[in-house]
Amino acid sequence: MGRKFFVGGNWKCNGTTEEVNKIVSTLNAGEVPSQDVVEVVVSPPFVFLPLVKTSLRPDFHVAAQNCWVKKGGAFTGEVSAEMLVNLSIPWVIIGHSERRLILKESNEFVADKVAYALAQGLKVIACIGETLEQREAGSTLAVVAEQTKAIASKISNWTDVVLAYEPVWAIGTGKVATPAQAQEVHFELRKWLQANVSPEVAASTRIIYGGSVTAANCKELAAQPDVDGFLVGGASLKPEFIDIIKSAEVKKNA
Repeated sequence: MGRKFFVGGNWKCNGTTEEVNKIVSTLNAGEVPSQDVVEVVVSPPFVFLPLVKTSLRPDFHVAAQNCWVKKGGAFTGEVSAEMLVNLSIPWVIIGHSERRLILKESNEFVADKVAYALAQGLKVIACIGETLEQREAGSTLAVVAEQTKAIASKISNWTDVVLAYEPVWAIGTGKVATPAQAQEVHFELRKWLQANVSPEVAASTRIIYGGSVTAANCKELAAQPDVDGFLVGGASLKPEFIDIIKSAEVKKNA
C-alpha cells in the first residue's frame, strides 16, 4: 500500500510579515524525516504565499487555503485556481469546516471547487467532518459519507486528493477525537471509497486527521492504521509543528 505520511499546516487567518518570517525560519531549521517518509505542506494566507514559497525549504511545499470554483473574472475578493498555478503553488485546501459553516459552502459547491482545482493541475486537501450535534445524533458516518459522495460524483482521478477528516467539534476547541474515534471514521471512509469508488482508490488515498492535533497527542493518533497524517491548525504556527512532522516515524517503524 505504502501511503506516504502527510502533514499539513493550516495557518488560517493569522500572521504578519515578521511572524511569517519567524515561522519559516523555525521550519527551515527543523530536523524532520526525509521526503520519502513524510510529505509536508504549509498553508499561509493568500497574501503571504509568494513570501513563504520563496523562503521555505525545498522539501516542504505550500498550499492556498481556498480558491474560486471556476475561471476568474468578475468575482471580487476571490482567487482563482489559475492564479495559484501561475504562482507555482502546488496545493489548495478546499471545504474546510470554517468555510462550510461560516460561509455556507455546500457539499456540492465544495465538490465543484475540488473538481475545478484538480482540472487546473492543483493538488487538493479536501476537508470533511461532522458537527457536535451530528455526532451526538449518531449521524457522523452518514454526514462524512455524504460529503465524500459529493466529491466522488465530480471527480474520477483521486491521485492528487488528500482527504482530511476534521470533526468540527474538535477544531480549535482543545477537544480531540480519541485515537479510536479517529480510526473508526477513517476506517469507514476507506470502506466507503472501496465500495463506491474502487479498491485501488481506497488503498492509495491518504486520509488525514485534523482537530486540535498537538505534539502531545500526535504519536498515538499516527499509530492508527487508517490515519495517514494530519492537518494541523494552531500548532502549525508553533515550533511543536516539527514534533508533529516527526510523528511520521511511528508509521515508518510500524
